[in-house]
Amino acid sequence: MVEFKMRKLGFMMITILLLSSCVTKKKFQASQADKDKIEQSLRQTTSDLAECEKKFAQQSSDNSALTNELSKAKTSIAELQKEIDYQKNANVKLLDQLANLSVISKEGAASIKQSLETIDKQRGEISLLNSQIRSKDSLNLVLVMNLKRSLADVNDTDVNVKVDKGVVLISLSDNMLYKSGSYMISSKAGSVLEKIAKVINDYKTFDVLIEGNTDNVPISTNCISDNWDLSVIRSTAIARALQNSYGVDPSRIIAGGRSEYNPKVANDSKVNKATNRRTEIIIMPKLDEFFKLLEIKK
Repeated sequence: MVEFKMRKLGFMMITILLLSSCVTKKKFQASQADKDKIEQSLRQTTSDLAECEKKFAQQSSDNSALTNELSKAKTSIAELQKEIDYQKNANVKLLDQLANLSVISKEGAASIKQSLETIDKQRGEISLLNSQIRSKDSLNLVLVMNLKRSLADVNDTDVNVKVDKGVVLISLSDNMLYKSGSYMISSKAGSVLEKIAKVINDYKTFDVLIEGNTDNVPISTNCISDNWDLSVIRSTAIARALQNSYGVDPSRIIAGGRSEYNPKVANDSKVNKATNRRTEIIIMPKLDEFFKLLEIKK
């Protein structure tokens, strides 16, 4: 009986162990299945995370590129705005100028046109005048050459011929022309005046101005009051000689005196005073013809 019970107890224990072993195996298998699912989910999640990180990185790169493009666009817009502002200011100035021009009346426009026509006319007259002046200058040079050729045998210290300020100037020393303090022409001066008169008579379109000049030494005689008198009387003596002895038309002659007030050098030595005592014969265009050149015809 006891043996039977022991056998029964052993059978039950084996049964319990077997049943316990079955339960534990199922749980293990279930747990393993859950583990596999979790690992698969982890792998999928890890993969999804990597893809998200990749997309985020790409998006960040795109955003950086967009930021650069936006910055460039803003710079271009600022430059275009400056250009627009400049053009607006230029247009405003042009409009102001047009407004100013628009106030010119028809009468004003006609006046401007007339002024321009007058300027053109005067320009032509000035061009003609310049041409005539150049022609006169050329004629002066020829006249000087003829005078110098005629007076080649005369002492250079007594006679000087040159073109001065557009006229031909012949300077004759008083030492050659007169005695000291006198207005009587010396005999040696006759041949010089004759040669000068011959050239003057060849150029009939020129006037002849005779100017007497003295030094600053005062003079006073019964016939001469001062240096003014002396300078004028000496010039008229030359004028009479040219007219009466050498046939120069008196209508071409102008006689005058400048006393001591037109010195060539300072009156501070005998040599300088002798230089200042002189009579100048100036051959120049007739004044009336010269002034006609300067007239502006209306």
